[in-house]
Amino acid sequence: MTRQRPAALSNPVAVYATGLLGMGYTDLYIFLIPLYALSLGMSAGEVGALAGGRHLLALFLSIHVGVLMDRFGTRRVTLFFVWTAIALSPVFPLVPSFWPLMLLQIVNGGALSFGWSGSQTLIAQLTDGDTEHIGRFNFFARLGTTIAPIIVGGAWDIGGAWPAYLIGVAWGMLLTIALLRAPEAELAPGGRADAAGRTQPVRFRLRDTVPRLSDYIACFSLLAIPAVAMTMAIFFLRNATNGVQFSLYVVYLNGIGLTGTTIGILFAAIEIMSALGSLFAGRAMRLGDPQRTMLSGTVLSILLICGTPFLGGIFVLLLFAQIARGWLQGVVQPMMFSVQAKAVGRYRQGAVVGLRQTMNRLSSIVIPPVMGVIADWWSISASFVVLGAFLLLLCVPIVRLTRRAAQAAIVEEAPEPT
Repeated sequence: MTRQRPAALSNPVAVYATGLLGMGYTDLYIFLIPLYALSLGMSAGEVGALAGGRHLLALFLSIHVGVLMDRFGTRRVTLFFVWTAIALSPVFPLVPSFWPLMLLQIVNGGALSFGWSGSQTLIAQLTDGDTEHIGRFNFFARLGTTIAPIIVGGAWDIGGAWPAYLIGVAWGMLLTIALLRAPEAELAPGGRADAAGRTQPVRFRLRDTVPRLSDYIACFSLLAIPAVAMTMAIFFLRNATNGVQFSLYVVYLNGIGLTGTTIGILFAAIEIMSALGSLFAGRAMRLGDPQRTMLSGTVLSILLICGTPFLGGIFVLLLFAQIARGWLQGVVQPMMFSVQAKAVGRYRQGAVVGLRQTMNRLSSIVIPPVMGVIADWWSISASFVVLGAFLLLLCVPIVRLTRRAAQAAIVEEAPEPT
């Protein structure tokens, strides 16, 4: 197979920095809210509610915001939400009670989510969905998730809420600089032509802030594209394995006597390997059929996490499973984003990212309670097997979607008759 070099990317340092800072920005606040809520004497239930509250706006408005990015410019829309998060960050230490903090968490969580969506949309637009660039972007994003908790945790240990949340202000300013230095993507056509015949951008009006039913219908209609349907299904399953890791997996490891430090090593291993795997995604895209690679990688990831009880609590085996799963997820994620970006075209990148974020939030809300019910009915060890069998069963219809997507890709790449 002929090796294709990735397309040139203007000012790549700034673009990749939006990945590192954008994803790290969300993890910074995810890390902080439980610490702050517990310092106020809130219960575990209240902490859980605050942690879940950040998903609400993203669940309902990700598609709307994605469409706005396509229509009015990704960088402009993203900057608005980054600035919103900067303004709200110093308000957190001033809010000592649950319901005002919940409202603040909902609004700030939405702003952070939309800011991260903007970074994802920008890289897809600027590179036309090139897997190699998206893989590098994902590598730096994983670095952001690794260093953000360390930095803000140190600030919390030094002085508590105020210095920790002021780190959020500084982080948002750095993200602003990166976005301002990054190039703006080409806007979708839609404005009127001027006297010279050039298409002018659509003017923003107040009514554009209100979600349109037609935008949501058009966005969900993207699922009629086989490649989009297949990758969204794989994305849902991938998030399911992450849900297992952050719930049943931790409970199981704690139950077999592993310390917090040891569990932290296992979590760090998957993040590091996911970052490294992202750098291999471009090559994997060229070496084989991407649809089959994504599906097989997802199946193996399910087996690796749901087979945890069969590893006998041996740390070396648990570490190897995390390393392997991290590598697979790192390879699959940029491929998945690339396939989606290429399938929908240049002017619907915000819409497909919005759809992806909606599926992400939906799985984050639905999957944990389902896993809790399974664990209540069976033992923790047995629930891994039950959930694994269920997820593998869901892979069966995806095989059909994979074949349809592969056939559609062959048809698109076939040369036109002369």
